[in-house]
Amino acid sequence: MLKQSSLIFVSLTRKRIIKIMLKKLICYFFLLLHIALTAQKNDTSLYRFKQAEAELKSLQKKVFYSRRESDRLEANKEFIALWKGIVNDPNILRYPFDSLKDISVLTPRDKKFRLITWDFHKDDGSFAYFGFLLVNNSKRVKTGFMRHETIQAYEAFQLVDRSATVKSPESYVGSPDKWFGMLYTQLIECDGYYTLIGWDGNDKLTQRKFVDVLYFKDDGTPVFGKDVFKFPRKNPRRLMFEYSNEVSMSLRYNEKRNQIVYSHLSSKEEGDVLAGQTQYYGPDGSFDALELKKDKWITVEDIDARNERSKNDDVDASKRRKHAVRGSIPTPGRSKSK
Repeated sequence: MLKQSSLIFVSLTRKRIIKIMLKKLICYFFLLLHIALTAQKNDTSLYRFKQAEAELKSLQKKVFYSRRESDRLEANKEFIALWKGIVNDPNILRYPFDSLKDISVLTPRDKKFRLITWDFHKDDGSFAYFGFLLVNNSKRVKTGFMRHETIQAYEAFQLVDRSATVKSPESYVGSPDKWFGMLYTQLIECDGYYTLIGWDGNDKLTQRKFVDVLYFKDDGTPVFGKDVFKFPRKNPRRLMFEYSNEVSMSLRYNEKRNQIVYSHLSSKEEGDVLAGQTQYYGPDGSFDALELKKDKWITVEDIDARNERSKNDDVDASKRRKHAVRGSIPTPGRSKSK
């Protein structure tokens, strides 16, 4: 009787072990299947991105270098359509697009987003701007004791330039579909927001450089423009520097100094005759800076910034206007973060 009971116990134990092993094998099978499908999906995405990049590289020659505005305009429509065909794939956040030298692609170190912008030169001397903001809104949430889960969330926003209708650029707060357009050249990570340095060709007389701000609301909504500048009698959401299109102005983030260093602008002649007429403004040889203190950018006047230049200093109107005709243009700054 005892022997029979032992045999029954051993038999049941074997069945339980086999059952547990089968469950584990099934779990391993589905895990391997998931890995294989994910790898296949990533391979498919990589192929699509490489193919799209080759087409974009070929097309950008027409967008930026065609002599006729009508040809540039048609090419730009195709350029936008190509981007629209790939931006909804979240894997795009990991693809570099290194061969596209005529656009700006900026990504912060925290990989929160990718900001793609480019300029379009019109025959009347003005510029329009286009781009996409690709956002990783994934969150890691607590689901129990010592247990967490990552909720995947990705959004792609097309940037729609509304700058032509904005009367007060420094006080304007925008969104992707109401964007104050510009070509972004540098990105600085700050606490709770991102500072952007940008350029705008404006018109035949003046050009502008900006210190812009991008932040995200709690629900992930992106906003351009924020009260992070400390100035007396002024409460800007971004800073604007307007000056003659015949000169170059330096405006860039200096990582060693932890400052945004910029040329001090003044009119060509002393006195009040040309005051406020920005087409006569240019660098006077001195430099000021913005320094981050308690999450606010404050002004530091008259700093020594001699012999400090950046390739972003060369992004100015005269070179961008020759862009379409001569095909010679300094490459916009790539990803720069604090």
